[in-house]
Amino acid sequence: MNIFKRLFNIGKAEAHSAIDGLEDPIKMTEQGIRDLKKDLEKALQALAEVKALSIRAKNDAETQVQKAEDYEKKAMLILQKAKAGSMDAAEADRLASEALIRKEETMKLANQSKSDREKFEAHVAKLDGNVKNLRSSIGKYENELKTLKARAKVSSATKNINKQLANIDSSSTVSMLERMKEKVAQEEALAESYADIADESRSIDEELDKAIDEGANESKASESLEALKKKMGM
Repeated sequence: MNIFKRLFNIGKAEAHSAIDGLEDPIKMTEQGIRDLKKDLEKALQALAEVKALSIRAKNDAETQVQKAEDYEKKAMLILQKAKAGSMDAAEADRLASEALIRKEETMKLANQSKSDREKFEAHVAKLDGNVKNLRSSIGKYENELKTLKARAKVSSATKNINKQLANIDSSSTVSMLERMKEKVAQEEALAESYADIADESRSIDEELDKAIDEGANESKASESLEALKKKMGM
């Protein structure tokens, strides 16, 4: 898993310095995660198989213990028959001994099955720990891969923008702006000039109208004065 530690250390570097090498680490990380998932499948299969062996050993132990108890019961029944006089004592002792021998053999098998079960359980615990670690690692690396992909997109977009900005001819842009400023200043001056001319034209027209209005007012006043004198007989 050291490969993943090295891959995700890229995240500590600046985006613009890592962008040129991001594509390969992403592919390598994806492949690494696929390999981990295959390992997880194998570990799960092994875990299931060992668990099955443990269950089998447990069932065998219980079966053997039950058989041993049955042999002991049979020996007891035979001895009871001999005691009651329904069976020859010597024959009863022989059969009871055989039953007890079978009982001991069966108990050995039961103990062996119990020992096997303990070993299998230890393997189950170890495999279960490996499965949990693999699942945790896969989840962690998948989340880090999402972050890595997102950073790759941002870095790529930033690189493209910076590249476009770097290709702009700054001198021609400045010259164009200066020409635009000069043209705008000229247009503004021309507009102000027309405004002054318009104001001058309006001033002359106002003087003419004012002179005419004043003459008309004087004429009306003179006529009113003559009419008033005539009315008064002057």
